Amino acid sequence: MTVHFIGAGPGAPDLITLRGRDLIAASPVCLYAGSLIPRVMLDWCPAGARIIDTAPLDLDAILAEMQAAHDAGQDVARLHSGDLSIWSACGEQMRRLDGLGIPYTVTPGVPAFAAASAALKRELTLPGVAQSLVLTRTSGRASAMPERETLSRFAATRATLAIHLSIHVIDQVVSELTPFYGPDCPVAIVFRASWPDERSLRGTLATIAGQVREAGLERTALILVGPALGAEDFGESALYATGYDRRFRPGGGV
Repeated sequence: MTVHFIGAGPGAPDLITLRGRDLIAASPVCLYAGSLIPRVMLDWCPAGARIIDTAPLDLDAILAEMQAAHDAGQDVARLHSGDLSIWSACGEQMRRLDGLGIPYTVTPGVPAFAAASAALKRELTLPGVAQSLVLTRTSGRASAMPERETLSRFAATRATLAIHLSIHVIDQVVSELTPFYGPDCPVAIVFRASWPDERSLRGTLATIAGQVREAGLERTALILVGPALGAEDFGESALYATGYDRRFRPGGGV
């Protein structure tokens, strides 16, 4: 018996990995994260599968379901939205499973920031503009931010920021970032990236808070900030330059 932690992707059912889909189809127990998982994914569960929405459950109740499946010798598909490497609350579940001696696997998923970048048709790192992407958030009820991980510290690098779980404090975000990026810095908001009701807003640090209020966005939206979001006059990477020497295309060769 194995618990399979599966990153279900940002929302569109066809953005889950083939591995993730096959594990769902092979597991007689499925624990999924409520409204964050498209219900069509549950159609991949085998006939007669036990399907449990974990939204109303606490950690103890979730682990009790996994223990019960372990005792019955049944594999579990544990679905989380996006990718499991960030803000998935998988760490504490895996720690508990280690203590119980229950085996598990981890299957990655498409993260929200990647789906947002695709929706905007923008590369988040551009030559000479930004070569770093910072994934961060603001403090919330579920988890506070460490003192050294502030928006202002990240903004000082002028890297591209992908700010999660913070649309409800957009005014605070704008206030902290403007001294470093300036009021004209491009900003994009992507609401429910890859879902049928996906929406995108584009503006600047000076205008974006008003746009968010007008659109009535209060949750499930990613904030992207940085010069790369609006840059057009940027250099081309040397990777595909004619004279660039690399293993499979020696410079000057034909």
